[in-house]
Amino acid sequence: MVRQPMSDFCSKEFIVLRKLKSLGYSANLSYALGFLSVIASIVIWFTQGGTDGGESGASGERFGIFIGLWAPKFMAIGNGIDILKDEK
Repeated sequence: MVRQPMSDFCSKEFIVLRKLKSLGYSANLSYALGFLSVIASIVIWFTQGGTDGGESGASGERFGIFIGLWAPKFMAIGNGIDILKDEK
């Protein structure tokens, strides 16, 4: 197997990140969305029945966990945009 140079890898694999950056989506925005995802997850978990026992609050708990799972994705996108070289 022939290994490709890193420059070829970056130009082919980070197309979506480059497009997001060209549209004005910044790494700081992505980090903020990740933080808000964690806060929203906690709020949803408590307000939709996270402290109740039984089946009535289970859907609220699951929805809160689902929203909380967005945080690592936003952080990864922000990190990917952060490591891209500035193109002129």
